[in-house]
Amino acid sequence: MSPAIRTRGLQKSYNGKPAVRGLELEVRRGEFFGFLGPNGAGKTTTIHILTGVITATAGEVEVLGMNVPEQIHSVKQLIGVVPDENVLFDRLTGYEFLEFAGRMYGLERAVAAERAKELMALFELDLRADTLIAGYSKGMKKRVALGAALIHRPQLFLLDEPFEGVDPVGARLMKEILLQQVAQGATVFLTSHVLEVVERLCDRVAIIAEGRVVAEGAVDELRAAEETLEDIFLRVVGGERSMQPLAWL
Repeated sequence: MSPAIRTRGLQKSYNGKPAVRGLELEVRRGEFFGFLGPNGAGKTTTIHILTGVITATAGEVEVLGMNVPEQIHSVKQLIGVVPDENVLFDRLTGYEFLEFAGRMYGLERAVAAERAKELMALFELDLRADTLIAGYSKGMKKRVALGAALIHRPQLFLLDEPFEGVDPVGARLMKEILLQQVAQGATVFLTSHVLEVVERLCDRVAIIAEGRVVAEGAVDELRAAEETLEDIFLRVVGGERSMQPLAWL
């Protein structure tokens, strides 16, 4: 079976400035994969290319055995996306947005309505089902975004900082749901700056810096030298620096 994600020589430049430089990546189906890197390393750009938001400058991209961007419309029916930025419609209620998402993925109206109701309950938002999204906290919006990514039972999840701004109760619930999806055969591609979360959840990780993969492997293998994932991250991206104290601070 083809991998869930495969890139070869992937490049993306903005006004001549490279954001992704020859990225080589392969994510197996059915694994929880962590995609790590410092700010500006190219993580979000890569997700935008994988989901068809932007096109690559050069290179090859394959998602679930299909070429991107040539077959992106077919790809989009099989993936669930939680972007870093808020893309919810603030003038809809949480329930209305989930129902809308289900309809956009081709679900029958009755099926979309029932699943939206069940997802609101699953994410413990049923008491706020009739509240406009504009009145939701950041963490509640993240739960709705994940619900919208789940409603059509995708084969692949692409999640960009999904736990940012989510309280511990909500984060624990979201993690359990994602682990359940992986157990049922789905693939999760996750970016997160919370390395302890990645360490607990992910089977394998890739660390990128300046648009290139600088380390990749199973979490246990990378930690063979008794380093934490944070130690490895700082070492490979050049983040181990001594703080110079300020005289006045």
